[in-house]
Amino acid sequence: MVSYDGLKQILREKGMTKTDLCTALGISSRTVAKIGKGERLSERTIRRIAGYLECDPERLCREISGNPVLQILREEKEVGISGGLYHELQVRMTYNSNHMEGSRLTEEQTRLIFETNTVDAGDGVPVDDILETVHHFRAVDYVIDAAEDILTEEIIKHLHYLLKHDTSDANLSWFAVGEYKKRANTVGGHETAKPKDVTERMRKLLDTYNAKRAVTFEDVVALHAEFEYIHPFQDGNGRVGRLIALKECLRHGIIPFLIEDAKKMYYYRGLSVWKTDENWLKETCLDGQDTFIRLLDLFEIPH
Repeated sequence: MVSYDGLKQILREKGMTKTDLCTALGISSRTVAKIGKGERLSERTIRRIAGYLECDPERLCREISGNPVLQILREEKEVGISGGLYHELQVRMTYNSNHMEGSRLTEEQTRLIFETNTVDAGDGVPVDDILETVHHFRAVDYVIDAAEDILTEEIIKHLHYLLKHDTSDANLSWFAVGEYKKRANTVGGHETAKPKDVTERMRKLLDTYNAKRAVTFEDVVALHAEFEYIHPFQDGNGRVGRLIALKECLRHGIIPFLIEDAKKMYYYRGLSVWKTDENWLKETCLDGQDTFIRLLDLFEIPH
């Protein structure tokens, strides 16, 4: 695909107009109109335009997502737009997801790290809280980049690696950063999958999920719940699980859900009773979807 925004930027840099480009290359205004609509052009035309403008064809070419929310996130991430949807998603999801898991950083400190790469740590903030905040930003970037890829164990393990590498946990020989757990664990007092069973259960979960022809919001919530019941990693399962849910919502054109720290008790209850009553978690995730919708409305993004 050809990026109209990318072309406009290059033309501005060279002090040219679209008409100048058409005249110089002998291309029609219809071709420029195709660029504006994000339609595919021939490789020959792309090379001609890039050659004349003396720019890398990659500056002109990019994949255009059919999901407008994902497309906006990718565009804003690419150019580093401040104060947009990408910016707010990074700050709000990172703060809420980490705080639910015990991080002592405030939302203001989280925002400062994202915006300035500095932090006013205050009293006694663990280094791991700061590292995992930065790591979560990179994990969200990875989700946006890989959003339209089929969900695999490799993607899930890489998300865990992004979150936990270089932390104090990574110094433990048995912790297995980026790999499934080696020691049995529990969540909320409930038994989770034994280490020897994790690989089989994860593969079965992904096979069943990826076989669906049309994934719904309810399917993503169910995937999230079943992932948390397996609890495949030694630690970081909640954050990885919520990142997976974000990815799959973006992949399937579903408005994502953003669980706020203030609602965590409803969220945890929903997970704890999932096997007997799915409505608790569904309703909490729908509330999280409303939170994301408010962000879309803030930036006047259609949904």
